[in-house]
Amino acid sequence: MVKSKLKEFNKICRDIKDIKIQGARNIAKKALYAYNLIPTKASMKKLKTLRPTEPMLMNVLHRAEEGEKYENLLIHFDVAQKNINESVYEKIENGDVIMTHCHSTNVTHALIYSWKKGKRFEVYNTETRPLFQGHKTARELSNAKIPVTTFVDSAMGIMMSKEQGTKHVTKILVGADALLKEGVVNKVGSEAIAQIAKNERIPFYVVADSWKYSPKEVRLEMRNFHEVWEKMPSKFHIKVKNPAFELIKKKWISGIFTDLGFMRYKTFLKEMKK
Repeated sequence: MVKSKLKEFNKICRDIKDIKIQGARNIAKKALYAYNLIPTKASMKKLKTLRPTEPMLMNVLHRAEEGEKYENLLIHFDVAQKNINESVYEKIENGDVIMTHCHSTNVTHALIYSWKKGKRFEVYNTETRPLFQGHKTARELSNAKIPVTTFVDSAMGIMMSKEQGTKHVTKILVGADALLKEGVVNKVGSEAIAQIAKNERIPFYVVADSWKYSPKEVRLEMRNFHEVWEKMPSKFHIKVKNPAFELIKKKWISGIFTDLGFMRYKTFLKEMKK
């Protein structure tokens, strides 16, 4: 029994580290489950090192370490998503063309909820290189019968410009890995999208659980270059940078949907200080 638990624990750790488990919410839930399998200081220490850019992971593990019950922590995820779903539903209008980037459980669940409640819209999304998390987003939305069009990442300008043969994007919804006082941390490419959105006068919204908030700075992860160029010929002396995340400054954010409701980002920060 102990060996089987250890095997499962180690597999979860590998899957989180290798991004086989994606999305801050899914990572936090799996890490919490792993800690529940082996609730020791050593396992807690290991889990905290897996994804240092994920405040939700840290917040959930800290609550577990402080003795909050596993079942109560799990309830938060469902309640938070329900509140987010309802807030997003109120903002979506029939005929919207909604753009998103990478993969966010909070975003896809909210869009699917709105579709099931009768809102009719379509989605533009990015493929999100080098690991193609956008494919997961497209599959989830398509399985829910939501019309979705996937673009190559470098076409983000075309995606938002009605003058280049695409429909005019009316709203942008992105997730977040960390909510900070300076802004939000999300998949690299997000700030460029936010800046283009500002020029095109398209609202740029963040959709995230409030447990992703961190009063501290978060280190932005630089991932292995082999994800970008797996079999680079050794004769070439080429450096490859593979940043996974970036900061989207709060000045680019039109508003944020959390389990606390919809509000301006400055208002959200005031709420978190309380």
